[in-house]
Amino acid sequence: MREIPALKVRQWLPEWEEVRFDGSIRRRKPPQHFYLFSISARRLRALSGIQRRTDTNRRMGSTEKGIQRRHDQRRSQEIRGYIRYGFPYATFSQRDQMRFGNEDSRMPGWLPTAIVVNIFDPDHPDVRRGRKVAKEDHIRIEDGDGQFATLLLPDRSETPTWSPRELPPMEVIDGQHRLWAVDDSKDFEDFELPVVAFSGLDLTWQAYLFYTINIRPVKINTSLAFDLYPLLRTEKWLEHERGPKVYRETRAQEVVEALYTHPDSPWLNHINMLGEPGRAMVRQSAWIRSLLASYIKPTSGRGTSIGGLFGSIGPAKGDVLEWHGAQQIAYIIYLGDELRDAISNEPSEWAESIREQEGPSFTSGHDPAFYGRYSLLNTDQGIRGFLSVTNDLSVEFGDEFGLQEWVTEEFGSADDPEAITSSLQSLAEHRSTTFIGELMEDLAQFDWRTASTPGLSEQDRTLKLTFRGSGGYREIRRRLLLHIANGTSYASEPAAAVLEKLGLNAD
Repeated sequence: MREIPALKVRQWLPEWEEVRFDGSIRRRKPPQHFYLFSISARRLRALSGIQRRTDTNRRMGSTEKGIQRRHDQRRSQEIRGYIRYGFPYATFSQRDQMRFGNEDSRMPGWLPTAIVVNIFDPDHPDVRRGRKVAKEDHIRIEDGDGQFATLLLPDRSETPTWSPRELPPMEVIDGQHRLWAVDDSKDFEDFELPVVAFSGLDLTWQAYLFYTINIRPVKINTSLAFDLYPLLRTEKWLEHERGPKVYRETRAQEVVEALYTHPDSPWLNHINMLGEPGRAMVRQSAWIRSLLASYIKPTSGRGTSIGGLFGSIGPAKGDVLEWHGAQQIAYIIYLGDELRDAISNEPSEWAESIREQEGPSFTSGHDPAFYGRYSLLNTDQGIRGFLSVTNDLSVEFGDEFGLQEWVTEEFGSADDPEAITSSLQSLAEHRSTTFIGELMEDLAQFDWRTASTPGLSEQDRTLKLTFRGSGGYREIRRRLLLHIANGTSYASEPAAAVLEKLGLNAD
C-alpha cells in the first residue's frame, strides 16, 4: 500500500511571524502544520535509512549516513527487550526469567510516544553530505479538505527488498533508538509506531526540536547532548541557554580525564589533575583551556576564523562531524602517540640536547624530549600549540584525508575505555593516518626546547621567550605553522593556506 492517511495538525501563532527566518543559515520558514500517522516500524526504518551499520556499507556510502545522531546499540537492545516482555520482566536476567512465578511479570511493551521525523520536500531539495533524495524516492503529500492529508510513498517501498537510490526520503529527528529496537524478524511485521512528521524542516529547526524534546525539559547530561545531536554544537541560538558552552566545558574535562587514565594515552598519569605545586606536568586547567581554544571551540563567531574540529569539519562545507566521544578522544590520543614516537626516533639537535640535560636517570620508558622539564610539550604553551595547529589542519583539510569517512561500528561514550581502544584500532586502519604520520614527522623536527634549556644560544632563547605572555599562544601557533609550511611533506601546502587564512604569514 502506497497511501497512508494522516491527520494534519496546524500549529502557528501570529507572534511566530516575528521569528527571524533565514535559509542561508539553515533557518528557512517552516510549514505552519505537521502530520500525525502510524506506519509499520520496519517500513519506517527503510524510508528513514536506518539500517544495520557495518564498516563495509559505510565506506560504500550507505544511506545510514543521513542519520543525524549517533546510535547507542545497547539502548536499542534494552528497548527491544521491553517491547517483547514489558517491564519489569525485560530487566530480569535470563536465569531469573526462567524462575517459576516470574512469568507474571510479563507486560505489554507499548511505545505510545511518537517518532519525530522530517520528510524531505521535493520543492526544497536539501542536500546531506552532497546527496539528495532521488526524484522517484520522494514522499508526496496531498493535503485534502479540512484536517486530513494523504502520504504517497515511493513505488514498491512496501516490499522487503526496497531501498532508496540515494538519500532516504525521511530523516529521524527524535526516536531512532525506539525505531532501531525493532529488528528484522517477522514478529514485528505488523508492529506500528506513531509518527509526527514535519515536511521540509531546515536543520536548525530539527536541532531546536531535539533540544526542546530531550534536553531542556529533563536536563539530560550535557556532554551526552554533545554526542547525540552534533548540530547542537554549532547553533548560535543555543548560546542564550549556555548550551554549547556547557557542552564544550564538560567535554573538555572528559577528554582530559581520558588522556590521563587511558592506558594507550601518551599522557597516561602525566597531567597534573589537581593542580598540585611542584609537579612538572601541565595542569588539568591548562589542558581544558587549550581544548576549549582548539578542538572544542565554537565553529563561528567573533574572532573565529577556524572553528573546532569536534563542532564541524570545514566551515565552508557546512557539515557536522558526527564523531562520538570515544572517537574524539581517540583522535587526540592517536596524534599524541604519533608525535611521541616520531620524537623518540628523532636525532635532531634539540631532542638530543634535552636528553643530555636530563641524563639517564630520567623516568624509565619516558623520553625527556616529550616529557621532560625542558620540553615545550610539557608546558601550557606547547600543548596549546600542538592542539591548535593539529585542529587547524584537521578542520581545513580533514575532508581531503577522509576524516568524515572515519566511523566506528558502535556508539562509544567519552568515559568508555573499551570504546576508546576500539576507536584507536579503527583509526589506525584509516587512510587519514598517512597524512597524520607526515604531519607528526614535521612537528617532531620543530625545536621544542623551552627558554630555560641550558646551552641555548641567545638568539634561540629570545625566540623561545616570545612564547610566553599574552601573545605567546598566537606566536607558537604561527611558528609551528611556518615550520610545517616550509617543509616538504603533504602538510606544507595546507599549513601555508591556514597561515594565510589566519593572517599570520605576514608577521
